[in-house]
Amino acid sequence: MEEKKFDINSILGFVLIGAILIWVMYNNQPTEEEIKAEKAKQEQVEKAKDQEQNAAVVESVPSIDLKDSTALAQYKGSLGAFAYSAALPSANENTTTFENDLVRLEISNKGGQIVEAELKKFKTFDSIPVYLVKDGNASFNISFATTDNRNLNTQDLFFEPTLTKNGENQVLSMKLKVSNEKFLEYRYELKPDEYLVDFTVRSQGLNGVLNSSQPAQLDWKLNGIRHSRSIEYENRYTRLTYLHDGSVSKLSQGTSDDETDSNVSWISYRQHFFSSILINPDSFANVSMTSNQQFEDENPNEKYVKLYTASTSLEIKGGELNYNMHWYYGPTDARVFKKYKDLDLAESIPFGWGIFGFINKHVFTPLYDFLSSVFPYGIAIIVMTIIVRIALSPVTYKSYVSQAKMKVIKPEVTEISQKYKDNPMKRQQETMKLYSKAGVSPMSGCVPGLLQIPVFYALFMFFPTAIMLRQKSFLWADDLSSYDIVYKFPEGFKIPFYGDHVSLFPILASVAIFFYMKMTTGQQQAMQQPAQEGMPDMGSIMKVMIYISPIMMLFFFNNYASGLSLYYFISNLITIVIMLVIKNYIINDDKIHAKIQENKKKPKKESRFQKKMREMMEQAETQKKK
Repeated sequence: MEEKKFDINSILGFVLIGAILIWVMYNNQPTEEEIKAEKAKQEQVEKAKDQEQNAAVVESVPSIDLKDSTALAQYKGSLGAFAYSAALPSANENTTTFENDLVRLEISNKGGQIVEAELKKFKTFDSIPVYLVKDGNASFNISFATTDNRNLNTQDLFFEPTLTKNGENQVLSMKLKVSNEKFLEYRYELKPDEYLVDFTVRSQGLNGVLNSSQPAQLDWKLNGIRHSRSIEYENRYTRLTYLHDGSVSKLSQGTSDDETDSNVSWISYRQHFFSSILINPDSFANVSMTSNQQFEDENPNEKYVKLYTASTSLEIKGGELNYNMHWYYGPTDARVFKKYKDLDLAESIPFGWGIFGFINKHVFTPLYDFLSSVFPYGIAIIVMTIIVRIALSPVTYKSYVSQAKMKVIKPEVTEISQKYKDNPMKRQQETMKLYSKAGVSPMSGCVPGLLQIPVFYALFMFFPTAIMLRQKSFLWADDLSSYDIVYKFPEGFKIPFYGDHVSLFPILASVAIFFYMKMTTGQQQAMQQPAQEGMPDMGSIMKVMIYISPIMMLFFFNNYASGLSLYYFISNLITIVIMLVIKNYIINDDKIHAKIQENKKKPKKESRFQKKMREMMEQAETQKKK
C-alpha cells in the first residue's frame, strides 16, 4: 500500500503543473454563450447610459457652431456665470502640446482634458507610435451644479490655456473662467524624464457659483487601444486594478465586470505593457468602476481591447474644489515605478499572488534586469535558466537520492509484501518499520518536486509581463514577450486550444520534457512493485503520462511568451544533464545500500507521532484477532 502512495506522488508534480496551467488559463474563462450574453447586456446598459448622458448634455449645453452668432448667443445663455468663458478667444478646440523626452500630451481647450498621450520610446507591433489616448478614445469630465440651477459638464466647456515654466518643469494652466479672477483650473505640471504628471483641480472665487449642497462628479473613461499582434493575448494581461486601503483589487480579467469601493488611492487602466493611472494620494471616498471587453475573437481589424470607466464624487468644501492628483501615462514597468514608491504603483503589475508574486517581484525581475544589462536578451534568459537550475540542483539531488534509496530497499519491501500479502494492516506496519529503520521516507522524493512549483508559477507570470522582453528578438522569435510563429495557418483555420499558428520554442520545450520524463519515469518504474489486485496499474499510468504531459505543455505554451518556452527548453536540457551526472558520478547504489544497512543496526528512537501510529496499528491488529 505504501509503495502505491509513492508511485502516485512520483507523478504528482506533473499533474500539479498541468492543473496550475489549466487554472491560470481557464479558471476565469467564460463560455462563449456567457460572453455574448454579457456583451449584449452591457451594450444595452451603455446605450441607456449614453442616451441619458447625451440628453442631459443637450439640455444643459446644446451643441453649437461657434461661427453662428445666434447659436453662440443661445449657448452663452445656457451657461449662466460661465458664459464669460465662451466669449474668450480660447473658445475653440485648439490644443496645447505638453511634452518631455518620454511622453507627449495634447491638452484641448474644450474640456481642458488630455486628448492625445503618446509614449515616445515605444512602438506598436506594426511600428507605429504607442498612443494611450487618441482619436476620442478617452474622456475626462467633471459635472457640477451651479447656484442658478444649471448642471454643467467640463468636457463641453472651453478652458483658457497658459503654458509656463516652474524651474525645469513645464506647467500648463487650463482655466474655465467666470471672470478674470474667478475660475475652475486644471493645472498640469510635467517634470523632465518622467511619465508622472502632477494634476491639480481647484477653483478660485466660485463659492457663490458652485452649488455646495451637491458634490461634483468626476468621470473618467478610456477605451484601451490595441498595441499587440494578438488582441486575445494582449487582453489576457489587460485589466483594471486599483489600490484601496493599502491593498490592490482587480476587476475580472476575462469578462465584463463592475465594482464600487471606498478609500481608493489610484485607478489603473492597464493595457498589458502600458498603463493609464489616475492617482489621488488623499484617496477618493467612493469609486464606481467598470471593465468591458470590446472584441469577441481574434481579428486584425479590432482596434480596442477593453473599455474602462470610473466615477467618483468630489466634495465641494467652502464653496470651492481643491484636489491634488497625478496622471501616469507610461509603461507598466517596475523600474519606472521605483521612482514613485510612496504611491505603490508597482502593485499594479501582475507579478502573481502570494509566494509566487514575491519570487517574481524580488528575485526574477531584478535578476533578469541585471542580466539583460550585461547580455543580449535571449542569452540573458539562458544565463538566468542556468542560475536557477544550479540553485535548485540540491533539490534535484535530494529527489534522486530518495529514489535511489527506495530502489535499494525494494527487495525487502517486496519480501514484506509477499510475507503479509493476506494481512494488509501487518504489511503496512512492517513496511513503515522498515522505512523508519532504513532512514527512508517515500514522501521525500515528492517534496523536492513540490518545492519547485512556486518557481515554475513565478516564471509563468514573469515572462509574459516583463516589459524588458517586449519586442526583443532572439533567433526566429521577434518578440520574447509574445509567442513566436514559424508557420501561420490559413486565414479562418484554428485548432481549438492550440491556436492559428505553430510556435517552434514550445515544440522544443515539449521534446525536452518528453526525454526528461522518460528518464525519471524509467527510474521510478525500476522501483515499482507489481500491481496488486484492486489497485490501479501505476506503471501503465506513468507510461501514458510520458506522452500526455509534453502534449499538454505544447498546447499551453503555443500561445504564451516565447521567452517562457525558451526557458523551459533550456531548463529541461540542463536538468537532464544534472540527472545524468548525479546518476553516473555521484550516486552509488552499493554505498547507499551499505549506509541503509548501517542505519538499520542503529537504535531508532520513535517520535511521538510514530509511537502513536504504531500503537494505533497494534490495537487495530489486536482487535482484528479478537
